[in-house]
Amino acid sequence: MRGRILVIAGSDPSGGAGIQADIKTITALNGYAMTAITALTAQNTTGVFGVEDVPIAFITDQIKAVVSDIGVDCIKIGMLHTEEIITEVSKTLEIYTPDIPIVLDPVMVAKGGTPLLKGTAVDALKKELIPIALLTTPNIPEGEVLSGIKYGDGEESLGIAQSILELGTKAVLLKGGHGVGPVVNDLLFGPGEFSRNFSSQKVKTEDTHGTGCTLASAIAVGISQGLNLEKAVDKARKYVLKGIIEAPGFGVGNGPLNHCHSISVK
Repeated sequence: MRGRILVIAGSDPSGGAGIQADIKTITALNGYAMTAITALTAQNTTGVFGVEDVPIAFITDQIKAVVSDIGVDCIKIGMLHTEEIITEVSKTLEIYTPDIPIVLDPVMVAKGGTPLLKGTAVDALKKELIPIALLTTPNIPEGEVLSGIKYGDGEESLGIAQSILELGTKAVLLKGGHGVGPVVNDLLFGPGEFSRNFSSQKVKTEDTHGTGCTLASAIAVGISQGLNLEKAVDKARKYVLKGIIEAPGFGVGNGPLNHCHSISVK
């Protein structure tokens, strides 16, 4: 089955993250990728050197054009950058795609440390987008900002996930790649105190540019193809892990994944 995925996010001209990584991921997993570009960035594996926001009305035009013609099975949201963009995207989705599942990757900071979400936009993200998401996928620093709880290797992860869940999202995937130790622990937390921990060995590499974008898009494909959240997350994690292991080694900084690896993920 080919799920139709609308990605609402920013562009990465180096191809490792953002819209470019999303399209590669969705295509590799046999989905159909569509996009509404929210911002243009000048970036590569060493950092972000500039951001130009797309006019807000034109972001809405892109979404409406896709929804009215092709149709959408799942929406993946990435970089939105400003409070005004978040507000407009939220309103547009509530009007035109009220019943379509949303995977929200709350992009705040680029791999190199450049802010990709203005400080004034955090409250808008919490009040307007997280409440309409099926799944929100923060990494540890993003989880700390959204919850106000400092992360540790103990029960803090549950507290962070619970706090974000209380903002209205149906489920949270707290990604543990920033944690200490040799193991990555990702916590999937949902209503009714449902939780599952996904674990894998860390890969010693600098080639992790775009992992968050890639994971969220891979999960969206799984959802669009009829998988439940648990299976969609499991399949997406396997896809990303293989992409890291088989990274092409491009660039002198945090290199991109191999999005087009050949793998049968079940």
